[in-house]
Amino acid sequence: MAEIDDYLAGLDEADATIIGDAYATARALLPGAEQGISYGMPALVLEGRALLSVMRAKGHFGVYPYSAAVVAKVIETLGPVDGLTSAKGTLRLPLGTSIPENVVRQLVLARADEIREANAKKPKPRPRAAKQAD
Repeated sequence: MAEIDDYLAGLDEADATIIGDAYATARALLPGAEQGISYGMPALVLEGRALLSVMRAKGHFGVYPYSAAVVAKVIETLGPVDGLTSAKGTLRLPLGTSIPENVVRQLVLARADEIREANAKKPKPRPRAAKQAD
């Protein structure tokens, strides 16, 4: 399945280009990320966890790194970005505005670190004991 590609194909050319560029930046940073679905949105998935979704809404582009902590961390480090607003777990930019590469870069790298840290803490399954024949 190519959820992101299918989503982009359904958008008008200008929106598809802006959103596609954001996904291209993320894929360049993390070529191992795969296309998937998370919370009903096309998303990049890293190590089994949602990494990033970029969607066109009625009045804005929404950028979702699936982590309120990542949004808060990135907002603190970003300089002013024209039209950028945030809410818990999302960044918004006005339609027709390109999504700055540095915004995507910071979100993706911070979320990737968060995913890897969470996966490292997950307990590893114990190997099963081999059954012995009687």
